[in-house]
Amino acid sequence: MSGNHQTLALLLFSAFVAVTLAITTWVSRNRHGSAEEFYAGGRLFSPMENGFAISGDYMSAASFLGVTGLIALFGYDGLLYVVGFLVAWLVVLFLVAELVRNCGRFTLADVVASRMSERPVRIAAGTSSVTVSVLYLVAQMVGAGSLVALLLGGTSEAARNWTVIGVGALMVIYVSMGGMRATTWIQIVKAVLLMGGAIALTVLVLVRFHGDFNQLLRSAADRSGHGDAFLAPGLRYGGDWTARFDFISLGLALVLGTAGLPHILSRFYTVPTARAARRSVVWAIGLIGSFYLMTFVLGFGAAAIVGPEAVRGSNAAGNTAVPLLALDLGGGANSTGGTVLFAIVAAIAFATILAVVAGITLASSASVAHDLYASMRRRRAKPRSEVAVARTAAVGIGVVAIALGLLARDLNVAFLVGLAFAVAASANLPVLLYSLFWRGFTTRGAVWAVYGGLVPALVLVLLSPVVSGSPESLFPSADFQYFPLQNPGLVSIPLGFLAGWLGTVTSAEPPDEAKHAETEVRSLTGAGAV
Repeated sequence: MSGNHQTLALLLFSAFVAVTLAITTWVSRNRHGSAEEFYAGGRLFSPMENGFAISGDYMSAASFLGVTGLIALFGYDGLLYVVGFLVAWLVVLFLVAELVRNCGRFTLADVVASRMSERPVRIAAGTSSVTVSVLYLVAQMVGAGSLVALLLGGTSEAARNWTVIGVGALMVIYVSMGGMRATTWIQIVKAVLLMGGAIALTVLVLVRFHGDFNQLLRSAADRSGHGDAFLAPGLRYGGDWTARFDFISLGLALVLGTAGLPHILSRFYTVPTARAARRSVVWAIGLIGSFYLMTFVLGFGAAAIVGPEAVRGSNAAGNTAVPLLALDLGGGANSTGGTVLFAIVAAIAFATILAVVAGITLASSASVAHDLYASMRRRRAKPRSEVAVARTAAVGIGVVAIALGLLARDLNVAFLVGLAFAVAASANLPVLLYSLFWRGFTTRGAVWAVYGGLVPALVLVLLSPVVSGSPESLFPSADFQYFPLQNPGLVSIPLGFLAGWLGTVTSAEPPDEAKHAETEVRSLTGAGAV
C-alpha cells in the first residue's frame, strides 16, 4: 500500500485510540472502586445503550473481516456463518437473557452457584469462561495482525507482531483503568462506527451494480471461477461426508454457543432489571440482523469487484476482503477516494477489534477474580481486593492472548471464533440450562457438565486438522490428527449435556429443592434479584 494509505489509516487509528483512552481516563476518575462499578458499570445503562454495546461486543473481527472473507472465497457456504450467528440470538432472547439477569450478579458462575456448593462450581465455571474468552481473544488478535499486514503491504512481519502486542496492551489499559463503564462506551462508539461504515460500503456496492442484486450475484459467480457452484451449497462443506458433518458441527456451535459466551452474559448485568435485559437483546437483534444482511452484499461484492484470487493473494484466509473492497470502491489503489475509504474501513476494523477485546478481557478477568480467586480463599474476598485481582488478571490474560495470536496468525478469524463458540456451547450452555430448568440438578452434575464439555472440546481441537496434518494447520509439518472434523461441536456439545445428566443421576447428594424453588421464583419474577 502507498504511504498515503498508511499515513491516513494510522492517523484514524490514533484518533480512535485517543478518544477511547480519553473515555477510559474520564471514567477512571469518576469511579468509586466497587465490584459492582467495575464488573457491571453500576447497572445504570439503558436498554438502548446496552443493546448497542451488546452488538458492539458481538460484531467482532470475525463478523466484519472473517465472515465477509469467507463469503468472498466460498460464496453460499460462507453465508452459513451469518445464519448461525444471527439465529443464536433467538436462544439468548427466549431462554437466557431475563433469567440470567435475575439469578446472577456478575458472571455465569453466579447463576449456577446459587443452588449448588459454591467452590467446585465456581472453579469449574470460571475455568471454562477463561478458556472460551482466551480462544475468542486469539481471533481478534489474528484480525489485528492481518489488517496491519495489509496496511503495510505484507512486508513487515515484525510490524504485524508488534500490532498484536499493541492491541493486547491497549485492552489491558481499557479494562484495568475503566472497567465495565469505559468498556461499554467504547463498544457503543464502535457499534455506531461499524454500522455507519457497513451502510456506506453496502450502498456503494449496490450503486456499482445499479441496485440489481441478481447482477451482483452473477458477477460474483463469474469472477469466482466456480460458476453457479459459487451460489450453491457444497463449495466448502459439501465435498464429502466429513465436510458435511463439519458443517453440522459448526452450525450447532454457532447457534448454541452465543448463549454461553461469558462476555455476552456479563452484559445482562449492566442494566437495572430483567425487562431491560430483554429489551437490550431486542435492540441487539435489530442491529446485528441489519449488519449481517449487509455482509451478504459486502461478501459477494468483494467476490465480484475484487475477485477471490486477489483476496486470497492478500490474505490466504480472506480476512482482508473488506478493506480491499473499500479500496476498489473508492477509485483504486492510487486514487484519493480509494485511499480515504480504505483508511476509514481499516480504522473501523481496528476499532472493532479494540472494543471486542476490551469486553472479552473484562469478562475473563471477572471470572478469574470473582470465581477462581474468591473460591480459593477460605473467606470471601473483599470487593476492593477482588477488583485489584481482576485488574492483575487482565494483564495475564492479555499476555496469553498475545502469544496465541502470534501463533495462529494465518487462520481465518471467523473459523477461530467458531472454535470458541463450540467450547462455549459444550461447557457453559449445558450447566446454564440445567441450573435454570432441571429441579434435580446437583453439584456433581454441574461440575461434570462443565468439564465433560470443556475437556473433550479442547482435546478434539488438538487432534483435529486445525492443529496438525494439513498445510493450513497451526503445525503443518506435524501430524497427530485423529479427529477428522475441524469443529468439535457435533461431539463435544452432546457430551457436555450427557456428562451433566450422568453426574446428577450418580450423585449421592440429594438435590436441594428449596434452593431450586427459590432460583425458579427469582429467575421468573425478579424477586430478590440484585
